[in-house]
Amino acid sequence: MKKIFLGTLLMLSFIYGESRAEVERLIGNMFMVGFFGTNINANSQITKDIKKYNLGGVILFDRNPVNKSKPKNISSPHQVKTLSNNLQKFANGRLLIAVDQEGGRVQRLSPKNGFSRKYSSPSQIIKTNNFGEYSYMAKELNSVGVNFNLAPVVDLAINPKNRVIVGLGRSYGKNPKVVVSSATKFIKSMSNQGVLTSLKHFPGHGSSLGDSHKGFVDITKTWQKSELIPYQKLIDNGMVDTIMVAHVFNRKIDTKYPASLSKNTVNGLLRGDLGYSGVVISDDLQMYAISKHYSLRDIIKLSINAGVDIMLFGNQISPKKILTTKKLVDTTYSLYKSGEISLSQLKIANDRINRLKGRL
Repeated sequence: MKKIFLGTLLMLSFIYGESRAEVERLIGNMFMVGFFGTNINANSQITKDIKKYNLGGVILFDRNPVNKSKPKNISSPHQVKTLSNNLQKFANGRLLIAVDQEGGRVQRLSPKNGFSRKYSSPSQIIKTNNFGEYSYMAKELNSVGVNFNLAPVVDLAINPKNRVIVGLGRSYGKNPKVVVSSATKFIKSMSNQGVLTSLKHFPGHGSSLGDSHKGFVDITKTWQKSELIPYQKLIDNGMVDTIMVAHVFNRKIDTKYPASLSKNTVNGLLRGDLGYSGVVISDDLQMYAISKHYSLRDIIKLSINAGVDIMLFGNQISPKKILTTKKLVDTTYSLYKSGEISLSQLKIANDRINRLKGRL
């Protein structure tokens, strides 16, 4: 009787396609989420999400947007290592654990929470030529179980009035050759320690005037094609693990949607014109450049249809907009059931993500 029942299930699966649980696990692999807690156990919500939905990744932050008196995920090297080990235990070693560790103003693992040093910003390191810092940074990330660094920034410092990239020293400069050379050294240092990287912010954020954390950013009049050079060179040189797409709007590329939601930008410009075939990750889709203008359903639908593989929801921008993994997966499954996204799109994205994870 048991064999007949199993045979019937297999036949139904063949006729009707994947079960809901199977589709949800494909969907879950496409999300990277922020969560609250410096330690976890089998009963933690993030643990349940990893096991049920095959969650693709998590992103760790030091600053807690809900309770500023407590750290969100990072309080000490020992604590982060224990947290990472436990996360991987529940994920069977298949979880992307990410931080933003650029150096300078963007450094989640810092001396204030017990880590070894304050790393130079990209603009500082160009002046000192001390690229050896990146080897120490990579070793430190690896030592605490962080396997994905959302860096380097390859935006060109085109606009001196740019506050979010140039003003914060996050760019290696306006010369594409210098940016490519510097980013290559960063990537090689990370790779030597088994840490994946992400070029950002495609198709270029260094010419903008606004900050996409705070609202709509239009780069139509300021963006230059030279901003694509670092991406093209690094793709051609086989130096790219992933590429992060920005929330900037460029009417010359897409008259309707910002880059992170734009098929013209991701599948057209990046995958088509530049020949990139790897993983594309969104910038945080809760940034106000996106979340103030689109519903969650439209954000997910447009991202997947644009060609984004990993959708990042950091739960970091506003304490009033905490999104659960269940909400993200349920919304995406509803889009799949309605035919607004396809099973083949989910499988293609999963193939890319799993190949990336296979390199860890």
